[in-house]
Amino acid sequence: MHLVIVESPTKAKTIGAYLGKSYKVVSSFGHIRDLPRSKLGVDVEHGFLPHYVVPRDKQKVVTELKALAKKTDDILFATDEDREGEAISWHLAAVLDVPEKKVKRLVFHEITKTAITEALKNARPLNMDMVDAQQARRIVDRLVGYELSPFLWKKIARGLSAGRVQSVAVRLIVEREREREAFKPESYWVIKGLFHPSARVDAEFEAKLHAIQGKTIDKLDINTAAYADKIVSASKKSAFTLSDIEEKKQTRSPSAPFTTSTLQQEANRRLGYSAKQTMMLAQRLYEGVSVPGEGTVGLITYMRTDSVNLSQEFVNRAREHVETVYGKEFVPSTPKKYITKSKLAQEAHEAIRPTHVHITPEKLGDKLESKLVRLYTLIWQRAIASQMADARLTQTSLEISTTTPPEQYTFKALGSIVDFAGFSAVFPLSTKESLLPAITKGETMTAKEITSEGKQTEPAARYNDATLVKALEEYDIGRPSTYAPTISTIIARGYVIRDEDRRLAPTDIAKLVNDVLVEHFPRVVDFKFTAQMENDLDEIAAGNKKWQPIVKDFYEPFKKNLTEKQEVLSKKELTEETTTEICDKCGKPMIIKTGRFGRFMACSGYPECKNTKPLPGTEGDLPADKRGRFGKFWSCSRYPECKFIKKIQKTIGVKCPQCKEGDIVMKRSKRGRTFYACNRYPACKLALWGKPTGSPCTVCDASLVYGAKDTIQCSNKECPSKKKSK
Repeated sequence: MHLVIVESPTKAKTIGAYLGKSYKVVSSFGHIRDLPRSKLGVDVEHGFLPHYVVPRDKQKVVTELKALAKKTDDILFATDEDREGEAISWHLAAVLDVPEKKVKRLVFHEITKTAITEALKNARPLNMDMVDAQQARRIVDRLVGYELSPFLWKKIARGLSAGRVQSVAVRLIVEREREREAFKPESYWVIKGLFHPSARVDAEFEAKLHAIQGKTIDKLDINTAAYADKIVSASKKSAFTLSDIEEKKQTRSPSAPFTTSTLQQEANRRLGYSAKQTMMLAQRLYEGVSVPGEGTVGLITYMRTDSVNLSQEFVNRAREHVETVYGKEFVPSTPKKYITKSKLAQEAHEAIRPTHVHITPEKLGDKLESKLVRLYTLIWQRAIASQMADARLTQTSLEISTTTPPEQYTFKALGSIVDFAGFSAVFPLSTKESLLPAITKGETMTAKEITSEGKQTEPAARYNDATLVKALEEYDIGRPSTYAPTISTIIARGYVIRDEDRRLAPTDIAKLVNDVLVEHFPRVVDFKFTAQMENDLDEIAAGNKKWQPIVKDFYEPFKKNLTEKQEVLSKKELTEETTTEICDKCGKPMIIKTGRFGRFMACSGYPECKNTKPLPGTEGDLPADKRGRFGKFWSCSRYPECKFIKKIQKTIGVKCPQCKEGDIVMKRSKRGRTFYACNRYPACKLALWGKPTGSPCTVCDASLVYGAKDTIQCSNKECPSKKKSK
């Protein structure tokens, strides 16, 4: 018997269906070794050697794998093809006492019978360069987290954390917020007209004021209501003529197939999915879902990639499909090729694409969970469209000008029509057609109405998942596997909250921590330095650099600086601001403090005087400096006259799956155990011990929750999927 080990039960089930009875496919349930939680676990004095341990919750899995290993002829490691997957195989081989040179790795981009068969024919040894790159990342992240976080606890507030990528992401969000706060809006007016040819009342269209006396106006040129009223009044009294018509032929080319980054961005824009939700759904599509008539099928290729390459086999099948469904004119004369931006695209993956062109989104219909179908549709359409002909459009510009002196006002309308749909027959254009009537130059026009609308300039929008991922990618920070976890981490750590538009806003504590890191640990949050570290990791994976010197070059100056800052910086210096206000209880000056849950005013005579107040203008944001039997809570600063208290409920960014209205919040039971419940209690009584993922179980439709080490399991104890796994 041959033993095949993968990371997840779903992946094991899908691969197992393709292999014969002589193969037993089992899951390791993710990583089976890691650095210890209780200590640093890195020997900084002897080459930064890591000390790995098997966590308690993985010891049973390891015991079972060892028992199976003794009964098998050989062991095949079929973990994911990236660095993380290579490292999991290396750890498994070490625990199962398989020498490195005898390790057989099965590598594939997609979970299909053809791909698995080819992987078996071409089993390769471990790629230790990839393992070293993963180790280097893990060790550097551990050194930053385990050494810088305690500094923040001591100097600012308990429970804070710092991370090599997460702190840079927080910096981006904080700097965008400060840019917004410093922004001074300016007023301007937009003037529009509703026009039609004088002889055709039914051919109306809208045009905007474009030029005055032949000079194109800028956005802020009309900056007073009086000026706008003057133009409207003069325009209403004037006659109009069609002064110019211009037509331009345009072509639009299809976009490249998805990488991890572009998938997260587009899924956020078009579907409203967070980066984390997108990756969870994509993982399910990759590992395999049950499709009626097809069995358990891996529907997409591996979803962590920065490559836009497509296999020749897929290109051929896509072109055949397009010709059959749409016709020859929709197939370009030669296959389209796209250039990968990353110099060292990780492990030469393919782009994210469907594994089976014939399984169209329409065939899935209501056979799968709607969120899965919507994401699959996006991936399928983008990949197929990438191999289709360009779209051809005609853009028309109409200019309508006043004919009555003293000033000439020119209004402009833009319209476009699609002459040939090309790829947009599958992946719709972001801009819709806007038809304009056929008019002859010089034709008399009538203005049905002329109006003005006052507006203000707006600051740059806060980041959402899509724009933050795009910014991280543009700065070359992080890699496909890190974008979604980074966003989840900074939300979970309380550095960022989602506003009413689900955009990312920094908390007060995020601003303070960012300021401390920027001033005192500039390399940790430096965009260029972080990008260089990512490039160094890529070079290690490519075999061009050794990992220990990279870690050493980072750690030695970092540790020296940290030791110095520990000695010279005080908590008071970092977290307190003086004010002119006097304490109304003891007469000492009041100060502004920043704690774990934001800024508030407190008496400088603490602990003798414990007077606190909300900052002026933020009376609703009471200080969270009280802790009761069941955790922290807001309390009124006028206690004991006012005994108002409010429990702090920490949302996790997941809507309640039961009532569909509330948000899931983290709570503690009377015995101190963490659980998750709907914040609409008692109207909704949903409660779960595990942290919900936001997706339902494909077997029983109950909520999926996180288990140990971010494994995912069904919350329903009676779910058939659990019985099968026992």
